[in-house]
Amino acid sequence: MSRKRTQRALIAAAAAGLALSLALTGCASGGGTSSNDAGPVDGGTLKFAIGNDPISFNPTGVGNGNDTWYVTRQVYDSLVYQNPDSQEIEPWLAKSYSVNDNATEFTFNLRDDVTFSDGSRLTATTIKANLDDAKAAGAASSAASYLASYTGTDVTDEHTAVVKFAKPNASFLSNAATVTLGIVSDKSLTVPFADRSAGTNIAGSGPFVLKSYTKDQSTTLAKRDGYTWAPASRGNTTGAHLDAVEFSVVPESGNRTGGLTSGQLDVAGGIAPNDIDTVAASNNTVERANPGTVFGVYFNEHQPVIADESVREAVGYAVDAQEIRDGALNDHFAVADSVLSQTTQDHEDASSVIPAHDPEKAKQVLEQAGWTEGSDGIREKDGQKLKFRISYINNFGPNADSIALLQQQLKAVGIDSVQISGTVPEFQETIKSGDYEVAWRNLSRVDGDVLRTDFSSAGTSNWPVDDAELNQRLLDQVSIGDQAQRSAEIKSLQKALIEQHHFVPVHELTTVLGTTKSVHGVSLGADSRLDLLVNAYKAN
Repeated sequence: MSRKRTQRALIAAAAAGLALSLALTGCASGGGTSSNDAGPVDGGTLKFAIGNDPISFNPTGVGNGNDTWYVTRQVYDSLVYQNPDSQEIEPWLAKSYSVNDNATEFTFNLRDDVTFSDGSRLTATTIKANLDDAKAAGAASSAASYLASYTGTDVTDEHTAVVKFAKPNASFLSNAATVTLGIVSDKSLTVPFADRSAGTNIAGSGPFVLKSYTKDQSTTLAKRDGYTWAPASRGNTTGAHLDAVEFSVVPESGNRTGGLTSGQLDVAGGIAPNDIDTVAASNNTVERANPGTVFGVYFNEHQPVIADESVREAVGYAVDAQEIRDGALNDHFAVADSVLSQTTQDHEDASSVIPAHDPEKAKQVLEQAGWTEGSDGIREKDGQKLKFRISYINNFGPNADSIALLQQQLKAVGIDSVQISGTVPEFQETIKSGDYEVAWRNLSRVDGDVLRTDFSSAGTSNWPVDDAELNQRLLDQVSIGDQAQRSAEIKSLQKALIEQHHFVPVHELTTVLGTTKSVHGVSLGADSRLDLLVNAYKAN
């Protein structure tokens, strides 16, 4: 059956959606705006600190993760919008859409009033040109994985585009809602892909435009007049309240927090876990768990020792997720109850199948599998010591503490381990080489298809499950056109990955922004990254 979403179906939810969006601007406990807020105020500059230079202002290019997307989300709109509260896909540049039965064709009926900052208008040809361009860019585009089976777009009239895939792609709508598939003008696409990163030669249709940029220092966006096509659930048809947004690069988390406390900043991104309560005591926080796969133990089943299911089962009993979360983080970061975080589409509470912490049971499983304890307390089998190389990225401070606690828990049952840490490129190189037994990380994606990315043979990771049947199920779920059936399968897969000892969940990741009490309307989107700032304003 064809699935459709129209603006008419969303009007009734618009007011409630706005209220929920504004509620996110309160304190960590989820409270609303301060009591002395008299409502939106027009004008002013929002001073926003980020940790890293954006690197690229090309929405489909490769930038610096969140710090790039915080900026580019304000400049480029997407075909659809994913509501962070309901997780429903809503119209945006497309006023309605439909999907065929096997999710290989997506028809978008576009708004006829959208313009880009260079004065040109949005048409179906624009959509085709953008998707064709991102596909042609290949690995240079951060949207490459979203368009792997993209075959082209049919322009049936000026405002109707039919996007086609060679294989079912049920996750495309969620992907189309991200800024990674943000739409730029036709003229922008005449500029070579590699030459668009500076952003001065590309035009978006968003509520702000790039005014100035100084590498490693600041990026200033200016309000764009006439912006009337924000998603309906944002409840804004008159454009941004702010005159400008100034993103300053402040690498040290402590300096971002200090700038917020002193009043030099209005918003600080990337609040460190240890600083959350300090910020909340005198300011406000905006918090949301990241969707996607959670932090936990990812097994490299290519390694013979990990291919032994008994070893993986024992690790499940050895790990104390609560102890790791409490020791490395705090209660702003939830102990994981599944492979997927609670903000992920089709998350399933799998607590009932997560092994309870039981070191004695872990020892028993290893003993029965022939792993006997040596004189040094480390188990061995056929002359081989039971030792893991644990690889992780050093871009999130608590990771090192989490690994140290994990190592203690493993050693308590006779498993030795060493750490392999590094930058994102270094981590990726380690994963590519396969010279590790366990990886510690997460992957933020809104759609449950992230399971295929993370655990299947067709994924971008190097730890596919060594189970042909489960692997095929991971591959097939994206082909299920019926949303209810697909949702049920994704929920079932989460339990299967845990029950069959392919993953040990530990904790979720939470994005935290700090804002002064005078700032209102700042919220996080479905991807737990900065949402549109059309409703943001400063008031006493």
